[in-house]
Amino acid sequence: MRVREAMSSQVLVVGPDHTLRQAAGMMAQRRVGSAVVVDPDSQGIGIMTERDVLNAVGAGLDCDVERTAAHLTWDVVYAGPDWTLEEAAATMVRGGFRHLVVLEDGEVLGVISVRDIVRVWASERTVTPQD
Repeated sequence: MRVREAMSSQVLVVGPDHTLRQAAGMMAQRRVGSAVVVDPDSQGIGIMTERDVLNAVGAGLDCDVERTAAHLTWDVVYAGPDWTLEEAAATMVRGGFRHLVVLEDGEVLGVISVRDIVRVWASERTVTPQD
């Protein structure tokens, strides 16, 4: 199976000036573990994950003051939509992360997470009981 078939195409996009609380609230409302951050004043696309929020909270930072721009990853590893799920999973393991932004021709198509991969693999391997 290919990344394009397993990814979430409904991507949460936040700006660099959203507070951590705002970003976390949107992530919780949509039940997603990441948000793509687009900063019109810089090049590239960043990603903020639930781990970034957790690290900020654990460090005692004020989530109503801290901005997403200070707590995200700009050196994002991108997946191609035609990658296999095995390629995506191996990239996640090598990099130690759980989300990949899926790009095609510089455009964000979606995000694939460990959860997406596990969901697909589990459904492919589900054995139905025999009568």
